[in-house]
Amino acid sequence: MAKKPIPSYKESDKTYHADACEPLAAAAASGKVAFHALARSSYPGRPLRNSELTGLQSAGYWDAKREQDWGLPLHRNEGIELTFLETGAMSFSTGGKTWRLTPGSLAITRPWQPHQVGRPNVGIGRLHWIILDVGVRQPHQQWKWPDWLVLSPADLAELTGILRENEQPTWRASEGIAACFRQIGRAVETEAGASRLAVFINELFLDLLDLFRSEPVPRDKALTGAQRSVELFLGSLAESCAEPWTLDEMARNCGLGVTRFVHYCHLVSNLTPMQHLTHLRTAKAADLLLRDPGKSVTDIAFECGFSSSQYFATCFRKHHGQSPAQFRSEQRILGDSSAPPSP
Repeated sequence: MAKKPIPSYKESDKTYHADACEPLAAAAASGKVAFHALARSSYPGRPLRNSELTGLQSAGYWDAKREQDWGLPLHRNEGIELTFLETGAMSFSTGGKTWRLTPGSLAITRPWQPHQVGRPNVGIGRLHWIILDVGVRQPHQQWKWPDWLVLSPADLAELTGILRENEQPTWRASEGIAACFRQIGRAVETEAGASRLAVFINELFLDLLDLFRSEPVPRDKALTGAQRSVELFLGSLAESCAEPWTLDEMARNCGLGVTRFVHYCHLVSNLTPMQHLTHLRTAKAADLLLRDPGKSVTDIAFECGFSSSQYFATCFRKHHGQSPAQFRSEQRILGDSSAPPSP
């Protein structure tokens, strides 16, 4: 049977695929963890029928009784993901920061938000999760919940607003949330059926809303605007700055028209998109000039996305006040002078 295509989207000229959780699947297959899940698309687990619980991409748990030799490296999921650690301890990372999950910790990741579980390996513990696709790729796009989620329109609007306008990744789960995850886990394990699972998932999101209502949750509407989409795009652009970007491609990757994209790029960086791209390329080149002294200036220019060595030299001098060769030579002399004397 042919494999189903893995959900994906493009950003910074890279194609991101929803995580297939291959390390977890391998660990379950080899008996390192107990594993129970319902899944569709690329996720491991018992397949969901196309007609049931549309939008639910994965739900289940793993139970590790000993330290593991695997982890889930930086990855993305196409939906909102709620992760609950019932027992044990585990590292969770996103946005360049790491948190230690302990029993009762709840982690929330937004659609396509990069995150990691384990550092690098996961530990002993029972971890539950649910991933629900809400049909978005960028922060400024409107969420579309599946129709079997039956919270009232007012409750669902409030929940959506909080999830979109607050990026706090970790919380202390209420007993109601913990109970819902345990019920979902048992329903998955015992094949209790879609109707019962839908009831538990609805209750989970209602309990999540109650958690948010029980404590002050700072909200920032700016996190749902086009500016936030541009901020995230520019933050990831350094990884692919050597690609042959055009203004149209940059705007398209943000889901914006060129005029709006240029406006928000200048607002965020005080530069035009192409000026920002050149800044990233010269910074990458400066790093390579020092890290790889055997590589020619011309090779570095092309590697960093410049069309010619002459244009590279002009841009580099504008940003660093000296030619690439002078920069490399001067930094090498400074490095030698700071080295401790030989014994």
